[in-house]
Amino acid sequence: MAYLRLRQVCLVAPTLEPVVSDISAIFGLTVCHRDPNVGRYGLENALFPVGDSFIEIVAPTRDGTAAGRFLERHRGQGGYMLILDCDDAERRRQHAEQMGIRVANLIRYEDYLGVQLHPRDTGAAMIEFNHTRGGESVNGPYHPAGPNWQSAVTTDVSLRLVAVDIEAPDPEAFSARWAALMERPAAVADGCYRIALDGGDIRFSQAAAAQRQPMFARLELRARNAAAVLDAAAARGYPVHDSAIALCGIKIRSEEHTSELQSRQYLVCR
Repeated sequence: MAYLRLRQVCLVAPTLEPVVSDISAIFGLTVCHRDPNVGRYGLENALFPVGDSFIEIVAPTRDGTAAGRFLERHRGQGGYMLILDCDDAERRRQHAEQMGIRVANLIRYEDYLGVQLHPRDTGAAMIEFNHTRGGESVNGPYHPAGPNWQSAVTTDVSLRLVAVDIEAPDPEAFSARWAALMERPAAVADGCYRIALDGGDIRFSQAAAAQRQPMFARLELRARNAAAVLDAAAARGYPVHDSAIALCGIKIRSEEHTSELQSRQYLVCR
């Protein structure tokens, strides 16, 4: 069955600590994998499963890295990557190139293909399409998360990744370009444009007047107890505003899940 999942987000920090420890404590998450192969890019990382989706934190270990330049260029604001798990990464690479979107990096292993698109062409964030052999099930193999990621899943606090929010000066035009790239429609819902992917949504809202470029601005998680998440953030010194926590250049919002009806509230743009 064909699928295109909002599977992983990547955020950049100047150093992994204390961000990794803070995320673990605030959201009740456990690191499942640290990939030594990112060292070739002058990075170190830590990956957290949030249900069957993932939050990755990367930090530069030397000068001159793409992630380091991102921090400098954006003054630490905005998310770095949106990573989409699919069944047809090679075809999607060809489709992106036909749209004039350059491939920035190809990651190939025997069981894996990752296609990273140039962020200057995609705007807002780097987009990656990837496929892991045998990864048709969300509980099956997912190469970026290591061989035993399922054993690190904890659902006492946070349940899953729900949506990411993109702010753009022209959200209609920008959502249309991403919709064409992802081959999914951008529908108007609750005052904003939304691309519904398998396992999560990408939402597009109006940027502030002073913001000239699109930006990956917010991330929403489903939580068992949103108030406890906010209390844990405040206890670690993170300011809380409008039920959101500013961390790694974006706002992370935890919404409490108590019923199927309430889960539909995630379609509302804020």
